[in-house]
Amino acid sequence: MDDKNIIEHHTQVGLGESTARVHIRRYATTRFSALKPPMEKAPNPFKLLALLNFQQWMFFLIAFFAWSWDAFDFFTVSLTIENLADTFHKSKKDITWGITLVLMLRSVGSIIFGIAADRWGRRWPFIVNNILFIVLELATGFCNTYKQFLAVRALFGIAMGGLYGNATATALEDCPEAARGIISGTLQQGYTFGYLLATVFARAFVNTVGHEWRPLFWFGAGPPILLIVFRLMLPETKVYQDRQKVRGAGEDITRTFIAEGRVALKKHWLILIYMVLLMAGFNFMAHGSQDLYPTMLTNQYNFSPNAVTVTQVVANLGAMAGGIIIGYCSQIFGRRFSIIFMSILGGALLYPYCFVTDKRVIAAAFFEQFCVQGAWGVIPIHLMELSPGSFRTFVVGTSYQLGNLVSSASSTIEATIGERFPLPPKGKTSRYAYGKVICIFMGCVYLYVIILAFIGPEYRNRLFDVAHDHDVEEAIHKDHDAIKRIAQVDTARADSDLEKGQQRNKDAVDA
Repeated sequence: MDDKNIIEHHTQVGLGESTARVHIRRYATTRFSALKPPMEKAPNPFKLLALLNFQQWMFFLIAFFAWSWDAFDFFTVSLTIENLADTFHKSKKDITWGITLVLMLRSVGSIIFGIAADRWGRRWPFIVNNILFIVLELATGFCNTYKQFLAVRALFGIAMGGLYGNATATALEDCPEAARGIISGTLQQGYTFGYLLATVFARAFVNTVGHEWRPLFWFGAGPPILLIVFRLMLPETKVYQDRQKVRGAGEDITRTFIAEGRVALKKHWLILIYMVLLMAGFNFMAHGSQDLYPTMLTNQYNFSPNAVTVTQVVANLGAMAGGIIIGYCSQIFGRRFSIIFMSILGGALLYPYCFVTDKRVIAAAFFEQFCVQGAWGVIPIHLMELSPGSFRTFVVGTSYQLGNLVSSASSTIEATIGERFPLPPKGKTSRYAYGKVICIFMGCVYLYVIILAFIGPEYRNRLFDVAHDHDVEEAIHKDHDAIKRIAQVDTARADSDLEKGQQRNKDAVDA
């Protein structure tokens, strides 16, 4: 019995206590054996990418660019804090509430837009999402008071929270199984790419073309128009269309959707809690290693602003490389193994990352973020494979955003603890040993992620189509063959997720 079946048996209502104990014991004893990499022959990554047809590439590109611009919009505030503080006559701490509100309300957006995308399709919630981006970015640029600024950014948090799950489902639902890892890693690094874009355009527009910081936000409202046009030209994913056919075969689509929700909650409540806990660890990993790092470089090690910028850019290049490479490797070595290995390696690099005091730290920053975002590169496809088929957008997006909410205090925690380790001041500027705090904090986070990944399940190469979704069988009271006929799924598709994934990998290598 694999991870999926053991967990489903354990979480089903009415399961006897003795039987549950047997399943739990069996699951626990397989944690080491299931972690062993299959050690399959590594496929040529370019041949894997060639497996995607034109439409699948379009789905990936719209998801990647949307996720990148989502990140751009988020970082517009982070990169203009001083300018915003001057305009609204507030402290920098006051302005950061504009960031905190976004993080707090993302989960609201993931719930609203996630349920909408799972019920009515990926396209129109995506379009509404981007219309909100246009309106709210323009509105931010026209804010004249601090209260207006906070109100607009709070609404932006709801809009931002709705995109991740939709983009992930759009990019990966129809993706060939063998190419999932590399596509997952590349998609996740859209966030890093968005940060780099925000850095470039902030230097181009802020205090250079008039109106201070406002042109950056006005510019940010432009590309979503292109994304809307791009998405209107694409259909729904094949996986979603087939699922709608099955829902439509019942008495009422909405009633069937609700029935699927009941089944998903009954059978998968444990895995849903696990996903939130896992994403809390991953978001602590990202924020804990990044948010206070520029402050450490300037305050503790006296780096100039230009030196900090160079270090940050190089670190983000390492992040992009790590996400793509380790995402690809997770298809060979497994999701859990890849996450654990990168967490161990990242932990080993914490000392040079936090305690090298000159420009040589740039190399450490590159490789540390390679590890952090390398582990992150596995996340989109890992969450997709763990999620119930009927609610992928909602579950992927909400687990990610709830984890983000839990970790939103990372920089505050590190800064508060750092004040307990003062250093000799530089003139009137207080200095603190932030490097020590980041090192200890990240060590604890890495250990937490390793433990969660070790005890958690993995459904690598799980098929996403409705004909292989047992939850639907229970929700609409039809057997596998009936659902297969309704969805018109190709009967030549293999029944074993693992065998199909392995065969695709072999085909890519032998081609």
